[in-house]
Amino acid sequence: MTNTLGLRPLTARSVVLSTLLGSHPPRLRARYLVRVGELFGIAEGTIRVALSRMVAAGDLVQSDGEYALTERLLARQDRQDESRFPRTLPWDGTWEIAVITAERRPAADRAALRQAMAALRLAELREGTWLRPANLSRPRPEIVAQQCTFLAGRPEDDLTAVLWDLDDWTAKAHALTTALDEADSLADRFTVAAAVLRHLLNDPLLPAELLPASWPGPGLRAHYERFEVDFNRLLTDHVLAP
Repeated sequence: MTNTLGLRPLTARSVVLSTLLGSHPPRLRARYLVRVGELFGIAEGTIRVALSRMVAAGDLVQSDGEYALTERLLARQDRQDESRFPRTLPWDGTWEIAVITAERRPAADRAALRQAMAALRLAELREGTWLRPANLSRPRPEIVAQQCTFLAGRPEDDLTAVLWDLDDWTAKAHALTTALDEADSLADRFTVAAAVLRHLLNDPLLPAELLPASWPGPGLRAHYERFEVDFNRLLTDHVLAP
């Protein structure tokens, strides 16, 4: 199943991160994370080494035997939650257009900006110009405000197919929906669930007017929500088992 989708086995770090990103609040005891790692045949020592390295890297904070996400990864959890329950606005045909106006930007700033623009679900038309339909309301990080000037406008041509590969997103969404149904072991279910959440992060959340009639986004979300109820019960039973 995972080979068909091209999903690689999760590492100790991926197991820890996926588990915490899916937890509300994202704070768990080390023993819980160790039990989740057992699903993948990952030794307790390997999980604990991963936890120590993630604390050293600033991914996690540790207190009283519990590990929690840091601010940067809390922002990722917020984006993940938004991708599951998108808060879109009525669309009047206007697009938001970001033009990079800062000069002599260090490579680190350029890389950080690209990451921030992707998180805002803006797409790059050409170097220095990013845009999307103005149907989302979300704060713009400081690095975006520092480097870009925003305009509102309406392209004369339909740019949807130029900016987003909707066919590829659709094909993978259908494959993941099937994989949710076919996954048998807890490890496979965990792996597919993490892949679904990553895929939803890549949903451009376009207005219905710009999407094909058979767009699978809402269906994949509904399917995942039904799957998650059963999966969380099975995972909790495994973690709490003597």
